Amino acid sequence: MTAPGGEGDFKDHFSEVAAAYAAHRPTYPAALVDLFARLAPARRLAWDAGCGSGQLSALLAGPFARVWATDASTEQLARATPHHKVTYSCAPAQASGLADGVVDLATAAQAAHWFDLPAYYAEVRRVARPGGIVALISYGVMTVDPGLDAIIRPFYHDVLGSYWPPERRHVNEGYRSLSFPFDELAVPSLEIRHEWRLENVVGYVGTWSAIWALTRAAGQASLEAFRRALAHAWGPAERVRTIRWPLALRVGRV
Repeated sequence: MTAPGGEGDFKDHFSEVAAAYAAHRPTYPAALVDLFARLAPARRLAWDAGCGSGQLSALLAGPFARVWATDASTEQLARATPHHKVTYSCAPAQASGLADGVVDLATAAQAAHWFDLPAYYAEVRRVARPGGIVALISYGVMTVDPGLDAIIRPFYHDVLGSYWPPERRHVNEGYRSLSFPFDELAVPSLEIRHEWRLENVVGYVGTWSAIWALTRAAGQASLEAFRRALAHAWGPAERVRTIRWPLALRVGRV
């Protein structure tokens, strides 16, 4: 999801394909939201920073009375999932626009690696209620089955390797390399899981920031070769396969 760096340093990797991002990015499992609802001291207000087009924000509106969802990209917010309990606001992660001490849960899903983390953490401390929860969520390369993974992973790591923004390494490392100065909580292993056809996977891959860098620098040849190999290994395009993304979580109490 899109997210701000420091003031005046918004690294916008997603606005140009905001429509594709909204259409093709996977949504999060209900078990993740249930976990946050159990851990939060109350369910009055959740703040979802770097919300993109609201993949997590709308889900948080299930258990939480209100959700404040912020992103620095107006293009992403224009395509955000509407919900009567979610208020979307264009704002950087370090300046939520919220009052002091009102947030029960602060989340950043697939976004924290773009943040000015010290500034974001200072904002979390300012807006959090006593005992509030902060959660960083990320997911890396998808897995399907050994045959398809043997096509996807070399493309992700080798062909696209030099085209990923440097911040992407934090996703590959499961956010373990990010500072996290909170009382960290042990959480269960969770994953995103979707039943997808080939067109869903191709659409999702098209939202990767490294794809845009690759095609700008070297044209479409490598991407088309990947799509052909993927289609050949997939079989009938209408075949449905289970796609998994293990979630990496850093969850703490403020």
